[in-house]
Amino acid sequence: MNHLSLIIVREFLTKVRNKSFIVMTFLSPLIFVGIVALVAYLSSVNNSTVRTIYVLDESDIFIGEFNNSTNLKYQLLFDTTLDNAKEKTETDEVYGLLHIPNTTNLDELSKRITFYSPDTPSLTAMNNMTDMLEKKLNALKLQEAGMDPEIIDKLQLKLDINQQTYKGQETSKMGAGLKLIFGGLAGYLLFMFIIIYGNMIMRSVIEEKTSRVIEVIISSVKPRILLLGKILGTTLAGISQFIAWVLLIFILMTVASSLFGIDTTSTMASTQQTLDTNNTEGIQDMYTIIMMEIMNLPILNLIIMFILFFIGGYLLYASMYAMIGAAVDSETDTQQFMMPIVMPLVLGIYVGFFTVIDNPHGSVSQIFSYIPFTSPIVMLMRIPFGVPLWQQLISVAILFATFILVVWVAAKIYRVGILMYGKKPSYKELIKWLKY
Repeated sequence: MNHLSLIIVREFLTKVRNKSFIVMTFLSPLIFVGIVALVAYLSSVNNSTVRTIYVLDESDIFIGEFNNSTNLKYQLLFDTTLDNAKEKTETDEVYGLLHIPNTTNLDELSKRITFYSPDTPSLTAMNNMTDMLEKKLNALKLQEAGMDPEIIDKLQLKLDINQQTYKGQETSKMGAGLKLIFGGLAGYLLFMFIIIYGNMIMRSVIEEKTSRVIEVIISSVKPRILLLGKILGTTLAGISQFIAWVLLIFILMTVASSLFGIDTTSTMASTQQTLDTNNTEGIQDMYTIIMMEIMNLPILNLIIMFILFFIGGYLLYASMYAMIGAAVDSETDTQQFMMPIVMPLVLGIYVGFFTVIDNPHGSVSQIFSYIPFTSPIVMLMRIPFGVPLWQQLISVAILFATFILVVWVAAKIYRVGILMYGKKPSYKELIKWLKY
């Protein structure tokens, strides 16, 4: 065990003292905050742009129906032809021309309204025009049928089905979205951590193998101890870098918001404009629902299981990366072995997002939450929806048992592979190494 602690410390110090490690520790948060600030700035510029739309209403039905918004301004054209209106639109370089032909047949009119523009218009502008025109046409259609649109509108009810568990706990549709976001972030974070720091372990093994340093180390340390030391040491370095990233990003975000007045939430401005900004009561209700759903989440359960699955999942894949590093002489030779590692991770992401969201307790979701190569992602996405504790513990036990088995297999290959040079091993040869 003394050798193990020495190897862990050596690997940790080797990583954190590396110039590229130090540079990326400080540079990555700067790049991230810079990108967020740039997107926020570009979004604010885009949202401040006012688009002018000319309207040629030859039917005189919609005059007075067009209401300007923050980003859209309507200007009616009178006493002109369609060709002249098109020419004026191009000359004035406005956003486009909305043409409403002169016809008394509402069904025909609904099919002949045309919007002319130099390129494809935005969905926001098209939806805005469509909603206004559609509302007026439907009101006129009801009048033709001898019905009062105002009475019909008052008679319509908006259905909002209450959701409640058998134990009386209130839930909502928004709660399902929040649970998916929490689970998705946890799974995606683990996925990125494995890819980044798993490759770091693999490169470390390849570097020591090609420099022949490993021959000196292996003379006094068992391969299994050396393998565990490299995995744990690199893991600690990765966790340290990740914590540094979180702290630096938080500090830089705060500084950018206070000193430069950059609103990092401005990217949501266009979405917010689709809401009724005058309906403060509705916004307050939404905020209350969000807070209620967050409080209903099993926060402590999520934190504990996130730590267990994060550690178990990373250690499992890290041992596989180290095994690949011992089997090859260069990174270019790793491609043939990377597919079996990457595919379960990708499969876990796809299963999580395309089955958990639809049926978190279905057979597919449950099966993949027990398979150790996908369970760290799928189970983390299922837990917010309410998974019995015994299922979580079984999944964790299977994960760590598989990690021990994979470490044993990896140590067998590691023991032979770190001393093999100049030959690209096949899967058949790797199986032979397990018998040595």
